[in-house]
Amino acid sequence: QVQLVESGGGSVQAGDSLTLSCVASGRTFIRHAMGWFRQAPGKEREFVAAIAWSGGNTDYADSVKGRFTISRDNAKNTVYLQMNRLKSEDTAVYYCAALDWPHEELLQTEHYDYWGQGTQVTVSS
Repeated sequence: QVQLVESGGGSVQAGDSLTLSCVASGRTFIRHAMGWFRQAPGKEREFVAAIAWSGGNTDYADSVKGRFTISRDNAKNTVYLQMNRLKSEDTAVYYCAALDWPHEELLQTEHYDYWGQGTQVTVSS
């Protein structure tokens, strides 16, 4: 069982930066690939970024490539999402997710095993 708690959301201006954090409980964090997803009002949840268990492989949605960076610190059971040059269309609830998948290859899936409660990011233009 893995419990995830996100933090770092808030209200910012377009062009600003924000860093989200997700702390995981449990000693099996290192076995899990981690992902960030988001859901805007009236829209379906969408993939944002993912990182393999070792941190050696990452994947991003086209809409955030070059602006967002996912990273992890396995010693702290924490995954981060550094968001730069934020746009109004980045406004959403951001969710952290964990997938029991201790491999370098990242799966193209939204069927993660565990989810956090979400943190709101609001970007004003």
